[in-house]
Amino acid sequence: MDYKKIIEHKYREIIECYLKKQDEQLLYQGQKLSRRSIEYRISPEELINWHRTIMLEIDPSISNQIVRSFDVLLEVMMGYGLAYREHQSLRNKQLELKTEIEIAASMQKTLLGTKFPVTNYLDIGAISVPAKHMSGDYYHFVEDENECIGVAIADIIGKGIPAALCMSMIKYAMDSLQGNGEPHIILESLNRVVEQNVDPSMFITMFYGLYNPNNHHFFYSSAGHEPGFYYNFKGKKFTDLYAKGLLLGIDKKTKYRQYKKEIQKNDLIILLSDGVTECRTQDGFIERETVTKLIEKYLHLKAQDIVTNVYKDLERLQAFHLRDDFTLIILKRIQ
Repeated sequence: MDYKKIIEHKYREIIECYLKKQDEQLLYQGQKLSRRSIEYRISPEELINWHRTIMLEIDPSISNQIVRSFDVLLEVMMGYGLAYREHQSLRNKQLELKTEIEIAASMQKTLLGTKFPVTNYLDIGAISVPAKHMSGDYYHFVEDENECIGVAIADIIGKGIPAALCMSMIKYAMDSLQGNGEPHIILESLNRVVEQNVDPSMFITMFYGLYNPNNHHFFYSSAGHEPGFYYNFKGKKFTDLYAKGLLLGIDKKTKYRQYKKEIQKNDLIILLSDGVTECRTQDGFIERETVTKLIEKYLHLKAQDIVTNVYKDLERLQAFHLRDDFTLIILKRIQ
């Protein structure tokens, strides 16, 4: 079936009827016909040629000036038609890419999913929100046979699907290292994996901590990650959870220093990505003190409620537009 001939015939009918009787319903039919024309890839210049031919058949005495004016319109619409078809092609590719990214984002959530350990000595809260579809942040909990809780938080310098794939590799490498859970050894092992398997242009910051419930000591090491906070409940004071170390993937021989903190009842360990401390408002970047004040504001709540409320407050400060991935974790000793 020649759809072009059918549409051309219908177009002729609409013009002839409208010239006899100026009915708005006929104009509406013209709108519907334009959608069918796009569907069957009829170009704007073809429509103009039809129109000129039809008008000359209806009124052969039409002035030459009007006929010649169609030549100008035809040339203009040829360029427009090319641009329109290019736009449609790009739009289709964009829709395909969007679908692929949505699938990848769903896969990322599945691959990087982690379970919160359930203990009678720690109250755990965590929130991680990507700035776009794919997140460059990652956190993970592990629990060993001694009931020690391992917690990792990482940030990839690099975004999108490559970052998500890299994070998946890190997660499964971590799972294979659970039996040897000292933080500095974990980071040194992961550093070798990253250096050998990740593109040199992609680096990873990471913090790994291990909570021992037998003595309530928190051991931790950092690979260039954003410093967290420690909240002393008795002293009502926040201090930086300082740790120094080279980013993962730079030098496979890198050694990481391990630190120790004794955790008292109701004390908090606060881990975060730079998307938390680098929130940008109209007045510029917020201070780290802004984050601690917000945490202090919600200290009476459960750990999960604290991180959720802090996120909502910082989101409002940024006019609900995250400029970087946001990850915040709180561990609170409850016994």
